[in-house]
Amino acid sequence: MRPNSHAAKLKSSHSTEREFGGTLGAVCIPVFLPLTVLFLISVSRSPEASVLQWPPALPSSDQLWDPLAPVVLLGWMGLHILLYFLPVGKVSDGLTLRDGSRLKYPINGFHALCISSGLVMLFLGLGAPLGRLFELLPPLAVCAIGASFLFSIYLYIRSFWAPSHALALGGNTGNPLYDFFIGRELNPRIGSFDLKYFCELRPGLIGWVVINLGMLMKEVELRGSPSLAMILVNCFQLLYVADALWNEEAVLTTMDIVHDGFGFMLVFGDLAWVPFTYGLQAAFLVVHPQSLSALGAAVIIVLNGIGYYIFRKSNSQKNQFRRDPTHPSVSKLETIATATGKRLLVSGWWGLVRHPNYLGDLLMALAWSLPCGFSHLLPYFYVVYFTILLIHREARDERQCRDKYGVAWDTYCRRVPYRIFPYIY
Repeated sequence: MRPNSHAAKLKSSHSTEREFGGTLGAVCIPVFLPLTVLFLISVSRSPEASVLQWPPALPSSDQLWDPLAPVVLLGWMGLHILLYFLPVGKVSDGLTLRDGSRLKYPINGFHALCISSGLVMLFLGLGAPLGRLFELLPPLAVCAIGASFLFSIYLYIRSFWAPSHALALGGNTGNPLYDFFIGRELNPRIGSFDLKYFCELRPGLIGWVVINLGMLMKEVELRGSPSLAMILVNCFQLLYVADALWNEEAVLTTMDIVHDGFGFMLVFGDLAWVPFTYGLQAAFLVVHPQSLSALGAAVIIVLNGIGYYIFRKSNSQKNQFRRDPTHPSVSKLETIATATGKRLLVSGWWGLVRHPNYLGDLLMALAWSLPCGFSHLLPYFYVVYFTILLIHREARDERQCRDKYGVAWDTYCRRVPYRIFPYIY
């Protein structure tokens, strides 16, 4: 093997197509996304809840800062760092890296969710005012945004001490702004503590559930009991988070872990964007209560159930095939051979559309918003955003798969012409 083969591969990445608008996106996104988070939180708490009002009503400085917020944020992060090292669950190997090694990951995220939930219930039993999270949302978001920038700077600086084979191919362009945004190092670790894997599913995702519960408790304070709409939003999103953590091992084969460097894009998404925008429906319902009929609730529950079934079954089929294509549940599925030695599924869920898991995800997203009624656009922000996100991600998948599989991918696309929505897209 040539001694500079890794360096040559990394050098070739300088000429690859840059994601998210290249340098312009790397400058604009870290400015506009944090402002978007604060804007959405502010609008969700306002009586008008109008995302079209211009200029928008900006929160005052005293609404953006509370000395309790950094204490809560640091305490929450510290708790989940401790739970990461909890000696329960199994330890799994990640996919093979460029140097031939495989990193080990603790699969104990669901245990972390259960322990966190138990602690929250304990605090509630002791009289902790969890509804205070409603007032703390803006300062908590400010602290999470600040922490995302500081953490991303640390990751960018430390990446210059990482060996060349540990860098992400797409994050070593030589452009500091773009590399800071997209992430230079693929799997930054402090000892056995994997920073990207930790942030991917732990503090932000579980924090989202706790914030939702805080909104429910605020509604109880204001109205004496939680509404059916609030209960549905909390239950649907808790199911989503619990499913992600129960199937935590599946994240080891995702684009985030396998392909993307760990930079501002993922840091901000994990720590700020997910917990403070994915649960906007619950924050909206605190100020804008909705009445929901039994029939309406039943229809929404069925829609969420269909979406969840498609999402879980398709993801499970894909992950089982990736880990063991000889397993009885996938061994009889039709496949296409590729030049890489891997095979592409063209039957089962993956013969319906190229991304059936995205279809299930979008059906669930719609079910989360419907309990909020149709009088405001804000609760549907997540559906619109997530549709754009998944279409963009699907386009990234297409480019990478075409580069990787060549003619086999073209054959697959002819066999499975629809990308996400059958007979539509």
